Amino acid sequence: MQMLWSYIKPHGKQMSWGILVKTIGCIMELFIPYMLSVIVDDIIPTQSIRSIIIAGIFMVVCSILAYIFNVIANRNASAVSRKITRKIRHDVFDRTIHLSCKKVDDYTIPSLESRLTNDTYNVHQMLTFMQRMGIKSPILLVGGIIMTLTMEPVLTLVLVAILPFMVALVYFRATHGIPLFTKVQASVDRMTQVVRENCQGIRVIKALSKENDQLKRFDGVNHGVVDMETKANRTMATINPIMNLCINTSLVGVILVGAYRVNIGLSQVGQIMAFLSYFTTISNALMTVSRMFVMGSKGIASAKRIEGILNESIGLDHQDRLVQPHDGHAICFDHVSFSYHGQLDDIHDVSFGLDHGQTLGIIGPIGCGKSTLIKLLLRFYDVDSGTIYLDGQPIYALDETQYRQLFGMVFQHDFLYAATIGDNITFGRTSDHNGLTKAITLAQAKEFIDELPDGLNTRLSTRGTNVSGGQRQRILLSRAFLNDPSFLILDDSSSALDYATDARLRHALSSELPGVTKIIVAQRVSAIMHADLILVMDQGKVIAQGDHATLIQTCPLYKQIYESQMGGALLE
Repeated sequence: MQMLWSYIKPHGKQMSWGILVKTIGCIMELFIPYMLSVIVDDIIPTQSIRSIIIAGIFMVVCSILAYIFNVIANRNASAVSRKITRKIRHDVFDRTIHLSCKKVDDYTIPSLESRLTNDTYNVHQMLTFMQRMGIKSPILLVGGIIMTLTMEPVLTLVLVAILPFMVALVYFRATHGIPLFTKVQASVDRMTQVVRENCQGIRVIKALSKENDQLKRFDGVNHGVVDMETKANRTMATINPIMNLCINTSLVGVILVGAYRVNIGLSQVGQIMAFLSYFTTISNALMTVSRMFVMGSKGIASAKRIEGILNESIGLDHQDRLVQPHDGHAICFDHVSFSYHGQLDDIHDVSFGLDHGQTLGIIGPIGCGKSTLIKLLLRFYDVDSGTIYLDGQPIYALDETQYRQLFGMVFQHDFLYAATIGDNITFGRTSDHNGLTKAITLAQAKEFIDELPDGLNTRLSTRGTNVSGGQRQRILLSRAFLNDPSFLILDDSSSALDYATDARLRHALSSELPGVTKIIVAQRVSAIMHADLILVMDQGKVIAQGDHATLIQTCPLYKQIYESQMGGALLE
């Protein structure tokens, strides 16, 4: 709740003004039953029509003022809640996109999505309800009790006698409800994950006719959410019936005692009428307070989940390590090891050096660690041991934003979003027309873009599903080439290109970008065979490195890949 208070505090004046207006509205409401008792007991016996009309007008004025002040306060509460939630949502998203990949892996994408959407919604609902009814109900509750005490102390004692039981019930249930609603949100995370995976893989699901299997899978997690919600709601649902029982029991007692007091002349009819009106107000306030605890339990559980993200470090460590600068290479891996799960090394003792303008090729079986090397170089993850240098400086000592701006990159599973082709290439960066044309020409994308009716203004669907795989890769390559990067990373970025386009691309890279340091991860030997240095990886280790001619002679795995792809051996 400390996190939530930090967001509420800047809006303290506006909230205080809303509380003041709400209080005035509640006071107007509390005057109405009192005026009713005055009219019945004091004014009607005088048979003064003028006094009755004046008192009636006063009641109407109080009703109108109560309405106006409550509307103003409710609108103010909604405005404050929107501002606070918008700020929370912005900060959660900001923290999310700055988390290291390891932290994202720990939380999972569906959980982060759920915290950013469902949890912030719960907090918004809680803030709005607390300002609207969380202020009004206690005022009406306390004010109603005070008014009844001044009118009928004996009857008030009958009502107050049940309050300790009701308070204990609400407190006990609320303390059990918060952990349960936290588990509900965790089950929603799991359901979100299944939905997300199915939306991304919908074409594969349809192609394999596995709709029913995925429906069963979703049905399982959906039942899990329902079961957790049922358990949490059952825990909180006992509050209202028991409170109704207490209130109705108290009402029966008030009616019996009130009737007896009127009968023996200790109370007046108007006072009993007003008391019953106040009793209704107090009972409604009590029921609203119980709803506050239900909604508050959800909101607090969500706020704690949000606080976990906001208090999370971005996950990039080792800033205080003392490592001497390393002279000689543009990029240098010095005995680098890394594990995703902290157990077996996914990358083990990798060392190599690459000079400016050189090209590094990385090849090996699927899952051997090729893409992991790229993630470490871009510092998506921190190494477990060893050091990565850029121009002689350890990369953890460099500013992340400025460091990554040196790179142009295409990832193995890159993405396009629902916008124009031009927007996807520039990706928020500034570039003139010549720079954009140069990038798409180098990426071999100009020809097909020019053939589109709207050219660069052609809108792509989410993930670029309305263009072919090869066209997607050329758009992504154009994005990487824009603004003349110093380092170029291409992770399996030409797998969907035909051989002729791939050959033109490789020729353009060597002729148009001679001073750019390139790292090419590929499954095709043809994509990396002309590299200055080739790393052959297997099971997270570099088993051989050198140029193409050297590896053909010294590395059986590389030779086997080369012969199988280039026609040098018969495949059984």
